[in-house]
Amino acid sequence: MSTKILSLSKNEDFKKILNGKKISNYYSTIFFKTISPSHKNVLNLSIITKRKLGKAVQRNKIKRRLKNIINNILKSTKVNLKYSYLIIAKKNVLDSKYNDIKETILKNFKKI
Repeated sequence: MSTKILSLSKNEDFKKILNGKKISNYYSTIFFKTISPSHKNVLNLSIITKRKLGKAVQRNKIKRRLKNIINNILKSTKVNLKYSYLIIAKKNVLDSKYNDIKETILKNFKKI
C-alpha cells in the first residue's frame, strides 16, 4: 500500500508547524511537528515557494521538483508519518541539479 500525500489547508495548522522544530539546508527549510493523530499511510506535507523566488512558472517548477523528490524518498526510505511537514524552498533549488537536492533532503528526512 502506498503512502498518500495530503497538503495542509488550515492557516492554524501552518502556524502550529512554524512553532515546531526545523532543519535547514542549502536548498530548503523543513519545519515539522505533530499536529493531530494522523491516519495510516497519510503524509501531511506542504511546500511553500515565496514570490521572490521567481514568477509563477519558476515557483511551480520548484514545487514539482520537491514533490517528485518527496515521492522518491517515500518509495526508498521510511518517513516518520507522525509529523506534519512544511517545506519552504530557497532560491538555490531552481539552479541546482536534481540529484544534489534529492541527496540533501534525504539526509534531512533521515535525521527526523
